[in-house]
Amino acid sequence: MLAQIGVFLIDAVVSFFVFMLLARFHFQWLRVPFRNPIGEFVLATTSWLVLPVRRVVPGLMGFDLPTLLLAWLLQALGLWAQAAIVGADPGALTIALVALVDMLRYSLYILVFAVIVQAVLSWVNPYTPIAPAFDTITRPFLRPLRRFVPPVGNVDLTPLVFLLMLYVLLIVVNHLRAAAATV
Repeated sequence: MLAQIGVFLIDAVVSFFVFMLLARFHFQWLRVPFRNPIGEFVLATTSWLVLPVRRVVPGLMGFDLPTLLLAWLLQALGLWAQAAIVGADPGALTIALVALVDMLRYSLYILVFAVIVQAVLSWVNPYTPIAPAFDTITRPFLRPLRRFVPPVGNVDLTPLVFLLMLYVLLIVVNHLRAAAATV
């Protein structure tokens, strides 16, 4: 019972910070402005981790490599701690690969969340201060699909089609994670 509680707490805390670090990376990659409530929250929760690492690890071709590297290392450390609690010894390569696949999986979860929030906000309150941030995140992915998915009765079905594609991709990534765990 105590091991299960420990694994849960480590997973919850590590996943929160990894999600925030990946959100920060994606915000910078997609050029989402941080001057909104979501962006300010992401900066407030991650700056204490990222700023010291930026002194050592430079960015790479416009990508925020320190944030991405920190998210990967934190996820790997969390996986190692969970394995240590349950008494497993998966090996460094397995932990590194699973952490890498988890980064992709978490990035897809962030995109799923952004698409759902953006779609709901477009119906409920399109003028809220966070709507432009979610629109900026989803626009590069939805714009190409809008050429092939016409609106039906003035309703844009593109987010629904994109969510279906994301969930199919998540199935593939989950199988990839299971395969990486056996290395």
